[in-house]
Amino acid sequence: MERSPLGARRTRGRRSRVGRGAATAVLAAAALTATGLVSSAQAADINVARNAGFESGLANWTCTNGSGTTVSSPVHGGTAALKATPGGQDTARCSQTVSVKPNSTYALSSWVQGGYAYLGASGTGTTDVSTWSPGSSGWTQLSTSFKTGPSTTSVEVYTHGWYGQAAYLVDDLSVNGPDGGGGSDPDPTVPSAPAGLSVGTTTTTSVALSWNAVSGATGYTVYRDGQKATTATGSSATVTGLSADTAYQFTVTATNAAGESVKSAAVSARTAKEGGGNPNPGTSVPKHAVTGYWQNFNNGATVQKLSDVPANYDIIAVSFADATGTPGAVTFNLDTAGLNGYTVDQFKADIKAKQAAGKNVIISVGGEKGTVSVNSDASAANFANSLYTLIQEYGFNGVDIDLENGLNSTYMTKALRSLSQKAGSGLVITMAPQTIDMQSTGGEYFKTALNIKDILTVVNMQYYNSGAMLGCDGKVYSQGSVDFLTALACIQLEGGLAPSQVGLGVPASPSAAGGGYVSPSVVNAALDCLASGTNCGSFKPSKTYPDIRGAMTWSTAWDAKSGNAWSNAVGPHVHGLP
Repeated sequence: MERSPLGARRTRGRRSRVGRGAATAVLAAAALTATGLVSSAQAADINVARNAGFESGLANWTCTNGSGTTVSSPVHGGTAALKATPGGQDTARCSQTVSVKPNSTYALSSWVQGGYAYLGASGTGTTDVSTWSPGSSGWTQLSTSFKTGPSTTSVEVYTHGWYGQAAYLVDDLSVNGPDGGGGSDPDPTVPSAPAGLSVGTTTTTSVALSWNAVSGATGYTVYRDGQKATTATGSSATVTGLSADTAYQFTVTATNAAGESVKSAAVSARTAKEGGGNPNPGTSVPKHAVTGYWQNFNNGATVQKLSDVPANYDIIAVSFADATGTPGAVTFNLDTAGLNGYTVDQFKADIKAKQAAGKNVIISVGGEKGTVSVNSDASAANFANSLYTLIQEYGFNGVDIDLENGLNSTYMTKALRSLSQKAGSGLVITMAPQTIDMQSTGGEYFKTALNIKDILTVVNMQYYNSGAMLGCDGKVYSQGSVDFLTALACIQLEGGLAPSQVGLGVPASPSAAGGGYVSPSVVNAALDCLASGTNCGSFKPSKTYPDIRGAMTWSTAWDAKSGNAWSNAVGPHVHGLP
């Protein structure tokens, strides 16, 4: 374990560790105490002041008129010091009440710097004391002592400046004497590793990071690719001096006087390309849109480049992102061999060409064999950060959620909102749940969709490989019919999704799915039924939804295998909806 430089400084506000000779003296003192030759009070002197080094801000301290604050530089020890600024008729007095023992002597001291600085104690029950410095450019120690009266159990210790003088600094204050019942600050323990590390704004030369604050931490260290990059006193930092269009890995540790934590889970970020601009092109989605999944593999369907996808498709979902060894994180690996030598450069160029033609190219996560799991704050952050990296690298317009092994609505919501904040308002978010996932608003998929309704583009439920399901009228409908499409879409439409957020997901051909294929004419009839109340089967919705988004198919490759019969029929029909 690496050790923070903070761990090397002396312990503040507590008894220091003793060496072998000192330990012998302590044992001897203990023996004398046992025989009654010295008092136990003498053997138990402690610093009865709390937060004596101001490592916890102004906790336990009260400063007049908001005159005090803590600073990270200059400090005498640790990571913080008090800075108080006199003003007008205010001397910037900061004080603390400490518990003391009657008829006892206490050594009062502190280190000061800057303008006039006073140190004192009042309410001692005997003679109140104070000492002062006329100001110094370096750290100067003030020291005095006081004795408590026969009934004194608390004393106010204070520090202040002087009228019209410069700000003063105080650090490492000590009220050393018998324990009055209040004890002393506990020895610090090494803090736990920070959680929730996430990537914020990136530029060509910098990456902004944030994480969850750690209890007991007084500082943080950020590492870039394993090397110390910067430090911070709060739960955020910006790493600068980076190269444009370059991927980096970051971790962060928490530090205090006891040492440094283990490193957090790593996150990846890519700096922006030269020329700036939002890495997400933000191409708008038309009112009525057709979505098609593009296969990054060869499974017997037609092997395609993105440039081969017909113009009838408005949203092209690249299938699929791959899971990594980091929980929640994903990456994308173009199957160059399976796609007949299609290169990454060609792929990126085709994305730009599609976008120039008004199309949206998004990255799909999941699929039948997908193993991505987002079930914690850390995995949600990893999910959002890794997707944002892919958006930056490839220029994707957004993401499709096609997790067929379930999802956690709490953490998927966090992940998608985080990604939206990073990528901007133009981010396209689509979902492809199975029919069972959208039977009730209490389901995790449905809850996720409703949770992100303000940033959700469309839910293209898969109306296939399903069997029979309930419609919104409580009746059972079998896949492969107009009624199955309309009665199940009705559940989403009446369950809270906007019509523009509902699409019909169907196979492009009988070979594309194990069951549930319907001809393009059935898809068009279902769209007509929902949009205008015409061409319905036995089920007819109680109202129409003219803004119904459109349709989706698996996949553009299977569509091509059938001569693009699906998109040639459904595409013009979708685009012709009212």
